[in-house]
Amino acid sequence: MSGLEPIGVIGAGAWGTALAQMLASDGRDVILWAYEPEVVAAINAEHRNPLYLPSAALAPTIRATGDIAELGSLDAVLVVTPAQVLGRVLSGLPAHPRDLVLCSKGIEAGSGRLMNDVARDAAPGSAIAVLSGPTFAHEVAAGLPTAVTLACGGGQAQWERLATALARPTFRPYYSDDVAGAEIGGAVKNVLAIACGVVDGLGLGQNARAALIARGYAEMLRFGEALGARAETLAGLCGLGDLVLTCSSTSSRNFSLGKALGEGASAADLMADRRTVAEGAFTAPVLAELAASRGIPMPIVAAVDAILKGEDARAVVAALLARPLKAERDSAERDSAA
Repeated sequence: MSGLEPIGVIGAGAWGTALAQMLASDGRDVILWAYEPEVVAAINAEHRNPLYLPSAALAPTIRATGDIAELGSLDAVLVVTPAQVLGRVLSGLPAHPRDLVLCSKGIEAGSGRLMNDVARDAAPGSAIAVLSGPTFAHEVAAGLPTAVTLACGGGQAQWERLATALARPTFRPYYSDDVAGAEIGGAVKNVLAIACGVVDGLGLGQNARAALIARGYAEMLRFGEALGARAETLAGLCGLGDLVLTCSSTSSRNFSLGKALGEGASAADLMADRRTVAEGAFTAPVLAELAASRGIPMPIVAAVDAILKGEDARAVVAALLARPLKAERDSAERDSAA
């Protein structure tokens, strides 16, 4: 035992495993809940997660479990499940007044709710925070320098508890109280990363990708501000920072999915073959519907939704480029097409 308060992590995919490894880097005990029995067995016997993060030799203070009740008494738990099952998984966590740090990026299908709203219903009594930013799992697990936004719904007091528990020499959280902004940045950038992958798969060049990032960021701002997020939050690590990272590398699952779509693969085949989750594929239709219902112009998001539903990628991009010309940003932007 390290003498430090143990921390729980729910979800032993690549990102959850990397966060567990980061938390254990100061000798802290970490209890990592995994869905798959074979992942639990491998982590405990071999200190590796060969299914999701084979490159990392895991700290011996990480203990995996398949029983979520073992995390029930912990005062701080990071939640790293796929967004669409977050509510169901949290409903099995025993009630306890704790800090619940949401690390999943997405919007719930069907309800259109952000993850913090889902978590409040599934785990009443918990203090909700959101951790988001430009983070590739393999780099965090390797101890490479990383900075994130830690948005605390419980304000400064919660920040002081969590910053002490989560900060490490190479993992630096920055405080925010804009929980919605942190969530929206992470959810929207996943969809935009698919779009950038499509551009790459179609061979449209670096100019097109840079333009898409800039115009996609404008869509993120419009949607975020309409839902109460602050522009300065979306200009930070959890918005623009994360957008730049995931729109520029095949290490991003969403970018890789888009690249394959641009190269002609079908969305149905790609999603059926993937063990790891490209959250943007689930977020795109929800985000497109929310934007349309609120009158928020998001043509890039709509284009990704169309491609995921089977429309020809090259034809969708051509239609996107054929829209009427307009000012880059003006006072009427919220009421006009991007």
